[in-house]
Amino acid sequence: MARDVRGRAPARSRPAIQKVALAVAVVFVLIGMLGFVPGFTTHYGDLAFAGHHSKAKLIGLFQVSVLHNLLHLVFGLVGLVLARRVAGARLFLAGGGAVYLGIWLYGFAVYPESAGNFVPFNDADNWLHLFLGFGMLVLGLLLSNDVGTGGRPDSAIDRP
Repeated sequence: MARDVRGRAPARSRPAIQKVALAVAVVFVLIGMLGFVPGFTTHYGDLAFAGHHSKAKLIGLFQVSVLHNLLHLVFGLVGLVLARRVAGARLFLAGGGAVYLGIWLYGFAVYPESAGNFVPFNDADNWLHLFLGFGMLVLGLLLSNDVGTGGRPDSAIDRP
């Protein structure tokens, strides 16, 4: 195997699914951080910890709260960790897509001014969650089907 000047093996190219999962995770981290930046978040003074009474909106469109921003940050950080492996990237995209479809259903079903809207969600959030859910699910299930999950199918668990 060829080595570079420092004696290291050449870096392997990541499969597309890992690159996409990494990009999605970075976007979630950025969105979570931008939710705390006045200017990107309109009515920043009305930012509440949680609940539908938070009138702050990311780019003037998506209703956010401190909890909402923290959830985006945590989701993105989890994605960064999971994107290090092919199986983790698939889990982040497909599992995260399924979670976002569940969030869309919840946001669609809850009354906007009720206590159940604790994150909070508005119509723009709901449409974005639907788009993210389907997009992430499709990417996680269909991207790089020719790339394995890292295990060897011919190595039985019960063998020494």
